[in-house]
Amino acid sequence: MTVIGPVVALIALIVIGAMLNPNFLGYANLTNVLSRSAFIGIIAVGMTFVITAGGLDLSVGSMAAFIAGLMIVVMNAALPVLGVGLPVILLGVATALIAGLIAGLINGLLITKVGIEAFIVTLGTMGIYRSLVTWMADGGTLSLDFGLRTFYRPVYYDGILGISWPIIVFALCVIVGEIFLSRGVFGRHVAATGANAEVAHYSSVNTTRVRLATYVLLGLLVGVATIMYVPRLGSASQTTGILWELEAIAAVIIGGTYLKGGFGRVWGTVIGVLILSLIENILNLTDHVSPYLNGAVQGVMIILAVILQRGAKTGK
Repeated sequence: MTVIGPVVALIALIVIGAMLNPNFLGYANLTNVLSRSAFIGIIAVGMTFVITAGGLDLSVGSMAAFIAGLMIVVMNAALPVLGVGLPVILLGVATALIAGLIAGLINGLLITKVGIEAFIVTLGTMGIYRSLVTWMADGGTLSLDFGLRTFYRPVYYDGILGISWPIIVFALCVIVGEIFLSRGVFGRHVAATGANAEVAHYSSVNTTRVRLATYVLLGLLVGVATIMYVPRLGSASQTTGILWELEAIAAVIIGGTYLKGGFGRVWGTVIGVLILSLIENILNLTDHVSPYLNGAVQGVMIILAVILQRGAKTGK
């Protein structure tokens, strides 16, 4: 599999960005871009496994909004008992991870055990999670207690050696994900399941369990991303996580993972995340194109990536 296309596109974007705005390659701008893209990047790592196994998940943005709202409600409720400090933060972290795991498990069971198409299941849960967070917020915004927000803020804004925690966590997810997908037995089973589930089954691969595991992994990583996201704004509403599913899927496909499954690469997904983040950043830094067209640009890139994949498969 050639990777020259996404790499060339990334280099071209860096050159274009530097030409359009002298601040583009500044340390502050680049770290801000990486920190803000870490949420999508963490989710996209999980999405790489799901798509490689022949699945799809449209609910991740709404799932993140629901988990963020649930975290805030639980932490605010526990504040009078635990007070501002590490215990209440750890309670919020546990809530996010457990909620993400359960949400992914529900999606996976409905798809693998009940036999409903992934598109239908995740479209339905997308609406459910979005509705739930809107209900919890009573149509408004759920806000973390000011004292808790102040205590929690360093999780997003601090880091090590000038590298923020979201970037560090994203990098760790990428390293572990790449090892599992490219070098581990589970990764080979995921690719085999996506390439041809029937053949994989006769090759002693438990395809049902593999697909279920990918959705659970994705849900868990949505929880991780939410843990890093909540301290940024300290709030959640019905607009939280809007279009995150589009960005995650776009990053995966642009990075070279086959939309129909059978082949995936986590490090390629990283390139896809960086491409989308730099496009958004360039649109924000220049007056030539409206930043409101970012979603349209992402949609076009998904279509082009799939067309190029199809051409590569047919040799055209």
